[in-house]
Amino acid sequence: MEYNFYGWQAADKVKAVNHIYPGIETPMDLYDALSAIWCADTCAPRMRSEWTEDNKTLGQCSITAFLAQDIFGGEVYAMPTDNGGVHCYNVIDGCTFDLTSEQFGERAKELCYEGNERQERETPGHFGKEEKRRRYEYLKERLQSRGKG
Repeated sequence: MEYNFYGWQAADKVKAVNHIYPGIETPMDLYDALSAIWCADTCAPRMRSEWTEDNKTLGQCSITAFLAQDIFGGEVYAMPTDNGGVHCYNVIDGCTFDLTSEQFGERAKELCYEGNERQERETPGHFGKEEKRRRYEYLKERLQSRGKG
């Protein structure tokens, strides 16, 4: 598979610290699995009408970054976006990667991965929102059950 997400070139240095999902050992493995799982139901509600198969990563950043943190450890950071929200990504042992950067298309080149705030999942902006927690749980469930039945 060809990778275009931010940080893919060095992401193979990041290894799973929690082997909770068989076959997920690197961020590329996670990206491959999520590419078959991301859907409109896992997309942020305010962006759902814009979600397409061609832009699978749209509205998936927070739940994806925290899922990656579950598997690989490290920290989740967020940069401010034009619409007043934030866009989440991962930093693990000095390796920065953003599995959902492709949602920005050509504008992804303009994203700044320096000087952003570390995020905590239980804050009001993340899993303090029940809908976001449900989307995260649904994504985890789909990842766990992939290839079964």
